[in-house]
Amino acid sequence: MDRLSLTARPGAVTAFLGAAGAGKTSALRLILGLDSPTAGTVAVCGVPLRGRRTAGAVLGALARAHGIGAGRVAEVLAETGLLQEPRRRVGTYSPAMLQRLRIAVALLGDPPVLLLDEPLAGLDAEGVRWARGLLRALAAQGRTVAITGDRAAEMAGTADRIVVLDRGRTVLAQSAAEFTARSAVARVVVGTPHRAELAAVLTDGRATVVRAGLSRPGRLAVTGMTAERVGALATEHGIVILELGTRRPALEEVLGELCAASRTVSAEAGPEGGR
Repeated sequence: MDRLSLTARPGAVTAFLGAAGAGKTSALRLILGLDSPTAGTVAVCGVPLRGRRTAGAVLGALARAHGIGAGRVAEVLAETGLLQEPRRRVGTYSPAMLQRLRIAVALLGDPPVLLLDEPLAGLDAEGVRWARGLLRALAAQGRTVAITGDRAAEMAGTADRIVVLDRGRTVLAQSAAEFTARSAVARVVVGTPHRAELAAVLTDGRATVVRAGLSRPGRLAVTGMTAERVGALATEHGIVILELGTRRPALEEVLGELCAASRTVSAEAGPEGGR
């Protein structure tokens, strides 16, 4: 951000308006002390950020602006593991520590409902374990906790319930245990230069051909039929088989299959069916 001049005043609602990429989020990150200005100053409640940009200072300024006591700042710093380095400036934080600070900002007001956008992003393995414990502890206190993420295994290991979204549609909503169990369902992987022909034969035989791209072309994933039966049907219809085996899918593959199946159903239903 090259140049920015703005003031938000007490007693008024100030809107930062602009198209995507205009600098709205960057402005808020500067105000929160998560980024440093190339020139000029940022002040919160009349106090410049320069010289006081520690996690405690950032949270303290936000607390004063919202009438939150200093005791809550200390609680949140301890809860997020940021109390150990009270003099370290935010500008020197690693991505994992910055993520902890973002979570600390969200917790500052002691909210009953927490909406966290990708709270595990940027965290190392220890940080992910910490965040999972924190989120579960917050939920155990009776709070509503909703998080987003794009890694199926990571979310399944964190949440109690999974809601899969794709292109603005709800594809699936079930417990994390039920979602994880989908990876325990073995499927037959078969390689052939005649995918369409084999898929038609297997479908006629009441197998389910998974509608998702596999890691290598020329392969199909099949459920509801044994590898032996797949091979027998291919032989009966003169279809060449280059590979045949059974395996269990990773959760990322399960997610891809669910989304691909949803898109196929939407395409088959057409505009009227989607209303």
